[in-house]
Amino acid sequence: MAELHVIGQLVGGYDFHSCDLFCKWGLAHGSNWNVIEGKSEGQTQVDHPKDGTFAKWSHPIDLHLSCQGLQGWPKLHFQVWHEDIFGRNELYGYGFIHVPTVPGNHEVDCVIWKPVGSFMDQVTSFFMGGGPELSQESLVHSSEDRLRLRTESSGRVRLKLGIIIRNFEKFGVETS
Repeated sequence: MAELHVIGQLVGGYDFHSCDLFCKWGLAHGSNWNVIEGKSEGQTQVDHPKDGTFAKWSHPIDLHLSCQGLQGWPKLHFQVWHEDIFGRNELYGYGFIHVPTVPGNHEVDCVIWKPVGSFMDQVTSFFMGGGPELSQESLVHSSEDRLRLRTESSGRVRLKLGIIIRNFEKFGVETS
């Protein structure tokens, strides 16, 4: 069986309008894929950076997957949250990346976006905090209805990933 190892870390987040951020992440994949070892979801700690520019998480990602076919190649999806001084959490956005298909070390930035509601939603969000959230989180990494969403960029998540591919050539899959 062909195998994929993803070893790395969620380095941190930047370009958000304020810091004190944490990130929830998860793995999505097609029915041809199975997780052999590793956690397929997680959450970082909240970072309160002194410089206010880069929230450092250094959260490990270590996954070992097997596949019977390439359809449904794995994706990592993210939710970035802000914690205010009162301990309240506010969603800053969503994002996803496809796991790189080329073996080796990769530094990847994932653009984080958030839904934009109506004018009244924006006014309420300005004075009360919060904002629109997706009712179906699978929209983040599936292409079904995501194109109909009105969104705006809210920041970026940086990842460092090492990709190891094993036995793909044995099963007729070229990796270079």
